[in-house]
Amino acid sequence: MNGVLIPHTPIAVDFWSLRRAGSARLFFLSHMHSDHTVGLSSTWARPLYCSPISAFLLHRHLQVSKRWIRALEVGESHVLPLDEIGRETMTVTLMDANHCPGSVMFLFEGYFGTILYTGDFRYTPSMLREPALSVGKQIHTLYLDNTNCNPALHLPSQQEAAQQIVELIRKHPQHDVKIGLYSLGKESLLEQLALEFQTWVVLSPRRLELVQLLGLADVFTAEEKAGRIQAVSHVDICPSAMLRWNQTRPTIAILPTSRKIHSSHPNIHIIPYSDHSSYSELRAFVTALKPCQVLPIVSRQPCRDYFQDSLGPGLPVPLIPDSVQQYMSSSSGKPSALCLLERKLRRPRTQGVVFESPEEKADRFQADRDAKKAKNHNLSGNPEKQPSLHPLRAKKQLFPELCSKEWEEAVPLSESQKRVTVLTAPLGFSVHLRPPEKEFLPPETGEETGAGPHLVPRGDSDGSAVSGNLPTWRGQDSPQSHSSKAVPLLAPEFSGLALKYLLTPLNFFQAKFSSRGFDQQMEKYHKSLLKCRRGSTASFDPALQF
Repeated sequence: MNGVLIPHTPIAVDFWSLRRAGSARLFFLSHMHSDHTVGLSSTWARPLYCSPISAFLLHRHLQVSKRWIRALEVGESHVLPLDEIGRETMTVTLMDANHCPGSVMFLFEGYFGTILYTGDFRYTPSMLREPALSVGKQIHTLYLDNTNCNPALHLPSQQEAAQQIVELIRKHPQHDVKIGLYSLGKESLLEQLALEFQTWVVLSPRRLELVQLLGLADVFTAEEKAGRIQAVSHVDICPSAMLRWNQTRPTIAILPTSRKIHSSHPNIHIIPYSDHSSYSELRAFVTALKPCQVLPIVSRQPCRDYFQDSLGPGLPVPLIPDSVQQYMSSSSGKPSALCLLERKLRRPRTQGVVFESPEEKADRFQADRDAKKAKNHNLSGNPEKQPSLHPLRAKKQLFPELCSKEWEEAVPLSESQKRVTVLTAPLGFSVHLRPPEKEFLPPETGEETGAGPHLVPRGDSDGSAVSGNLPTWRGQDSPQSHSSKAVPLLAPEFSGLALKYLLTPLNFFQAKFSSRGFDQQMEKYHKSLLKCRRGSTASFDPALQF
């Protein structure tokens, strides 16, 4: 992992471990090589600053959400806040690092002085002519790519190494050429070889998509065997692969890298073509900038002793402004209220039954009970001999003011719905059927589970609620109906029972959470009522029976 937390600032570069990020609040990505993206994944949920090409690759290959990616134009300066109130700001300038597509150097300027973070880079003299560096600006801290910072390691320039590869291929005019590369980088070398030998360069579809963004010459294809030069993964260059390739056509393999690799096959060639600066190039770069201090990016390879004679005057520890201190000390582990709200909205709503509290709905139940009593006195005939009705239709006839359009839409009858399960809710609770809100569910929920509407508390704007038992609702675990016709919501033998519940005043039930006890009390009430209507002339008070 090659990343840094810049001391006395809220800045982190190529550092993606939030547990160890401490006071870091601004995160920057220099390029998309895997050793600089350790810990960065689709779960990342902080603003992240990078170049436009890295932004594309970040979303495309690591699936980081676009809402967190902030693409900054290369070669321009950008002002970013360093606190939550905008009192303190800094200027960040992105410069091409000459390492791989999208790679940049960051120049930070603010209360902390001037900090240059090179990331992985291959020095060229043109870098010193960048407008942000050409005005004689004092660099206080230089974070330097020290991959090849070793006086004993002699590397040719990229032009010299590319010429070595050209001469090697010319020595094998009848051979196919396999170039072993990492997933990103050295695309300009491939372009140079294609133009030199007038051949197509075969790439993987993923890499072809990338080079099409870079504006390179039209010399690349994904068609196998279209050209004699093919870019492959560096791990594919091995003796067994060489044996397989040479069984079809004569083939040589080239690994353009400055790493010390032992060639295990006579046709595998190591060419010291590097995308990292050589020691002599690093010396030239540091001598020209004269920074106050040099800090290595690759911590396991210290390099500051090599540049002591090229450093400028010392740098005092910067004083952190109060607003920045508050910003850095604010809790980074706890998401903001807005993030919590957005996360809650994205979470699928749990399906099931939610009962309203009887205490909260006492007044509403009292009004419903009085309404039921009034309607019971208006009904004629034997309740047990009433025709079997759909429970919701019966409820609509008895309580039209409580049957809104939502009830009619809550129980559509179609072949795609599940078979109804008969359940009994505790009395004194209200249950309301409502269709699922699709924006809170993942796209596949409806198709895979066949889930019905949610059961949620009823809370209409007019304050009305349906009290008592709701005799039926769709069971979540019931098997799906295979009938092509609409099925009744209740079986016929339960329709009369449901109607009796609707006709039974609330105060004749005792507060027991047993559906069997409810059924017995309800049956006892209706038998007493029927007996009274048939023969008794005395006044009847069913409440005395309980």
